[in-house]
Amino acid sequence: MMAACSPAKGPDLLEFTGATMGTTYSVKIAQWPQGLDHEQVASVIASELDNVNRKMSTYQPDSELSRFNRWPIEKPFQFSADTFDVLSLALTIWRDSQGAFDITVGPLVNLWGFGPEERQGLPSKAAMAAAWARVGSNHLQLQPSELLIIRQQDVLVDLSAIAKGYAVDRVAEALEALNISRYLVEVGGEVRAGAEKAEGHPWRVAMEQPLTDQRKLHKVVQLDHKAMATSGDYRNFIELDGQRYSHTMDPRTGMPVNHRLVSVSVIADTCAQADAWATALMVLGPEEGLNIAQQQGLAVYMMLRGDNGYEIQHSPGFESYLVER
Repeated sequence: MMAACSPAKGPDLLEFTGATMGTTYSVKIAQWPQGLDHEQVASVIASELDNVNRKMSTYQPDSELSRFNRWPIEKPFQFSADTFDVLSLALTIWRDSQGAFDITVGPLVNLWGFGPEERQGLPSKAAMAAAWARVGSNHLQLQPSELLIIRQQDVLVDLSAIAKGYAVDRVAEALEALNISRYLVEVGGEVRAGAEKAEGHPWRVAMEQPLTDQRKLHKVVQLDHKAMATSGDYRNFIELDGQRYSHTMDPRTGMPVNHRLVSVSVIADTCAQADAWATALMVLGPEEGLNIAQQQGLAVYMMLRGDNGYEIQHSPGFESYLVER
């Protein structure tokens, strides 16, 4: 992994950039501690990102996750503490979201052509039923004392909806261990901010309008010791036989979601939480999603398809993060 370091927006702000986990990352640091070497920081950032990718990738055949997915059913598999923590959090959010967030939804994603397999048109009812039969986080049994997990049925685990957020958290924690407190970490659009960029000036992060063919600013939020993640279906969808199908699969029905929600942003204490909950709320939809978000105390901003453009709804807690322009 290569990392670049360069001044950004002034001499006191350094930015490290590179590629990871099939996307890009950016780490901005303000108020650089004395005696800290730039190459050391770049190495620490790359090491944390590599660690997550090496353990949780579904594309690397020797990753922990890939080996687990090939492991015999009913035979315990021992994970590292990192991967076990992510799996445990994923199952907690699966329960709290009433099954909307499910890390075993991969067979449905692949069947509809949003995974590595080539799309073959509208799936048959038999194929959909067969794929859905292989979905269910209830088939994963955790033994926390020994970091063991057992697949009780032939399910495949995919952590792509939470691993990038976890990688952001790991980088943030590594920076804090180096006494770097003023930072903004971003991996594939998921972000976490440390202390304010400067006294009285929180980090500012843009939110996009849900447009399929261009990138345009919608709102700006300010973050101070918070993380934000966004999930949407306005760019990743297919049209088959005149019908629009989202890439977001509802593990409770076995079908692509079908509602007006096009984008949801979640602000939470950690980026792993924000990442997973953004996906869960995209599955739940505007009404059910907002209700559960409020029950969980989440700060949520939703954009919905309307007759003339899009409509907005958000939880009361999100208001304080919006920047007036």
